[in-house]
Amino acid sequence: MSKPSSPDQTEQFLQDLPEIAPGQAFRFACHPEVPCFNACCSDLTLMLTPYDVLMLRRQLNLGSQEFLSRHASSGTHPQTGFPLVFMTMLDDERKRCPFVRPEGCSVYNARPGACRAYPLGRASRLEDGQVKERYFLVQEEHCQGFVQDKHWTPSAWYADQQLLIYNEENDRYMALMAMQRQTGRLLDRKRSAMALMGLYQPDNFQEFIRNSRLFERLDLPEERQAFILADEYATIDFAYHWLEFLLYGRSKVLRPRTE
Repeated sequence: MSKPSSPDQTEQFLQDLPEIAPGQAFRFACHPEVPCFNACCSDLTLMLTPYDVLMLRRQLNLGSQEFLSRHASSGTHPQTGFPLVFMTMLDDERKRCPFVRPEGCSVYNARPGACRAYPLGRASRLEDGQVKERYFLVQEEHCQGFVQDKHWTPSAWYADQQLLIYNEENDRYMALMAMQRQTGRLLDRKRSAMALMGLYQPDNFQEFIRNSRLFERLDLPEERQAFILADEYATIDFAYHWLEFLLYGRSKVLRPRTE
């Protein structure tokens, strides 16, 4: 089974899998007693969202530049020019995830959304302003988790794996790329680098905000400014709004200062 390396390839990958209805049950469990435990944590093309990277960095206590240099590679989406970030696998025979251990995932509480979702795939689209979801079952031949005596529906599985915020953040990034696709243009290198910094390097983006005096050009309450500069999740949230304003001239939150 070929593994997707971009959001568009992921969409096609999912369309080739059996769809599962929101209330339909499936069997699955993964734990050290399952014979294939850890087998799916190798040779992955694992795309990381900005939220994935933030959670991993917090778990590992790493700055963004150190994390990206040590554990990730980046490129750009061929149809939008937006940055794409992927987990770097180990350079060994199995190309294992750098965080897998014999006893399991060493960053389990901060594992990426794609790891949490397995064995489900999720496709989403905006329809009349609402996110519409479809679910697909990724049932690989080697996986013995499907013969375990544990039953789930997609919604129960996603709740158990605490996926709600991961899905919301993933949809937010996909929506931003969809806005760029509608322009029919690619982001140039400078704007792509700015998107990478704002969304994947919030610690560096905070320094950029300070040094460029960005807030002086925006109508933004001082307490909100302070929060953005103190909390990296708030920094990323601001970056989404700022990129919409910078790239497409609109934002529901940001307004230029007029005084």
